[in-house]
Amino acid sequence: MKNLSRRSFLQNVSMGAGGVAVAASLPSFMMPPANDAGKKLNIAICGLGRYGNYLAEGIAVSQYCKVAGIITGTPAKAAEWKTKYNIPEKNIYNYQNFDEIKNNKDIDLVYVVLPNAMHKEYTIRAAKAGKHVIVEKPMAITPADCREMIDACKTAGVQLAVGYRLHYEPYNLEMKRLGQEKVFGQVRLIEASLGYKTSDPTEWRLNKALAGGGPLMNVGIYCVQSSRYVTGEEPISVTAQFGPITDKKLFAEVEASIAWQLEFPGGAFSNCTSTYNCGIDRFFASADEGTFELSPGISYGPFKGKTSKAELNFPEINQQAAQCDGIAKIILDNKQLPEHINGEEGFKDMKVLQAIYEAARTGKKISLV
Repeated sequence: MKNLSRRSFLQNVSMGAGGVAVAASLPSFMMPPANDAGKKLNIAICGLGRYGNYLAEGIAVSQYCKVAGIITGTPAKAAEWKTKYNIPEKNIYNYQNFDEIKNNKDIDLVYVVLPNAMHKEYTIRAAKAGKHVIVEKPMAITPADCREMIDACKTAGVQLAVGYRLHYEPYNLEMKRLGQEKVFGQVRLIEASLGYKTSDPTEWRLNKALAGGGPLMNVGIYCVQSSRYVTGEEPISVTAQFGPITDKKLFAEVEASIAWQLEFPGGAFSNCTSTYNCGIDRFFASADEGTFELSPGISYGPFKGKTSKAELNFPEINQQAAQCDGIAKIILDNKQLPEHINGEEGFKDMKVLQAIYEAARTGKKISLV
């Protein structure tokens, strides 16, 4: 992905999108910190798997962040990353000596990119070490775990963010704006689907103890997110259905696919699907006076979208760089993270995910109020 300058972003946004005028000003996450004097937020990445690599590549081209440390249980990875990102030996930790990071003043924040079931432990350990935390989505595997993480960070006086990269992505920001500002009137229907085909039986995401569930926990959370930020509301009820188990060995512990329906207090209805059986990436909203959609829309992109009036045309950005810069800017300014990106947002999503599973298991409509 190309890294986009503030100037080119501004030029693109000021042209407008979807036939609707857009304010010719930079999004807040692209504005420099008020106390910007060349300081960067020093980040230690905890977990060097595939997404850990994506994050490091994004941070490397970010403006306000630096890959300053790593936590890994694989010595070969430690040696590779040390060379690639010029990481001092003193900033390299494993899972046994991780707590010693509390004595390292050159690490400001720990980004937890471990399997879902490990998020709580390492978030709490990082907080007790006095480090700010970004934890990948889903925040944890139960709402109770999320609450423990939030409380631990509050007690330690550190900030907790969840890795919601689409909160900083131009196409998704526009979908949010079109819905919440009712540019096409009241939103009535949302359709969001995300999935891919998996065939590796050793993948940790197929292990319920590590993942907490199947595609709902992994990619379905994006569909819940998109429904919530287009309406700007919290769902009041959910119904859900598990899809067929197409491979009993592969899907021995987690669902192969799942569909669910969310009802919102303003009258919107959301129909969503997540799957490990095929590829799909779609985000659609229909309102009283028009429609707006993205396809691809909630993956890593590049995205493509349109409204019932015109094509959407926003720049492609490095999503990981934009997200980390957005969070870093707030922390460097010594301000509090807004609720849409902090632990409370992760807690809200987890409550919905838990209710979706309950609805699918029981066949009942589950209230969320």
